[in-house]
Amino acid sequence: MKIVFEHKGVLPVKKYGGIERILFWHMKELAKRGHEVILFGHPESDVEKYGIKLLPGVKNAEDLDSLIPNDADIVHLTYNYIPKSKVPTIVNMQCNGQIGEKFPKNTVFVSKKHAENHGANTYIHNALDFSEYPYNSKKKTPLNSFLFLAKGSWSVKNLKHCISVCKKAKKTLHIAGGRSFFPSRYIHSHGMVGGEEKLDVMKKCDAFLFPVRWHEPFGIAIIEAMAMGMPVFGSPYGSLPEIIQPVSGKICHNYKELLTEVSNKEHSYDPDAIRNYVETNFNIEKLTDEYINLYKKVIAGEYLHDQEPTWQLKYGPEDLLEY
Repeated sequence: MKIVFEHKGVLPVKKYGGIERILFWHMKELAKRGHEVILFGHPESDVEKYGIKLLPGVKNAEDLDSLIPNDADIVHLTYNYIPKSKVPTIVNMQCNGQIGEKFPKNTVFVSKKHAENHGANTYIHNALDFSEYPYNSKKKTPLNSFLFLAKGSWSVKNLKHCISVCKKAKKTLHIAGGRSFFPSRYIHSHGMVGGEEKLDVMKKCDAFLFPVRWHEPFGIAIIEAMAMGMPVFGSPYGSLPEIIQPVSGKICHNYKELLTEVSNKEHSYDPDAIRNYVETNFNIEKLTDEYINLYKKVIAGEYLHDQEPTWQLKYGPEDLLEY
């Protein structure tokens, strides 16, 4: 197939950018399989050595309309837009839509709950290229050092409760993605990190805290932590109950339950089993297989949804949920 992508930022990304990494890994996997992959992207993107053809990027989505090759089989976008072209288009939505916003019928969401929240049912879980997450077998150990990996300034990510439970339990918290303005012997802030620096921070940690207060569409940091053998303790919202299984962590329904898990000295999570779980279920090869199946449907003239998906819940997508 001849598949067209568009992305304005530099690929591959160096620091923050989970969505961008998945997009790049997927393109790389498609090229590896012999598909012709075209990226309208940033001139500093270093993708051609992976078999991806880089063409000048576009300033506005509408500029893409006249640039899509007529012989392309499908266009794959990561934002809400359908080019004025005869070439079929798939839109992968990684975020929650706003109230009243409608999405194309060929939209792919990133978890079952994410799709349901938009009145839809087509989704593909995000995935990792595990070559970028080297792992050495680990023994079961007490959970004394915890990780927060998200934009700490975004209140829905709930850094506040992560800091609070670690202080109360007298456990170490490493913050990657933000800083705490309440320094403590237990709290270590690393700011925005990426690449080897992020991996170094993650290697210091025994478990990951993700008590989000919104319907998280997916939560790429969850599977990144699992890739390093860490169990995940998260809230019951969005995709989390789909991803966090007994082998890989626990759903904590409120602050008290989160504090109990952080304080628990008798956890018996097996890091090797967690790594095996995430490798089996959230690998980039599986994601690409599933996208190829959807490409074939759309190219054949099928719609992935009968109606345009739109936000279904009565409250806004970024309203804080109880915790």
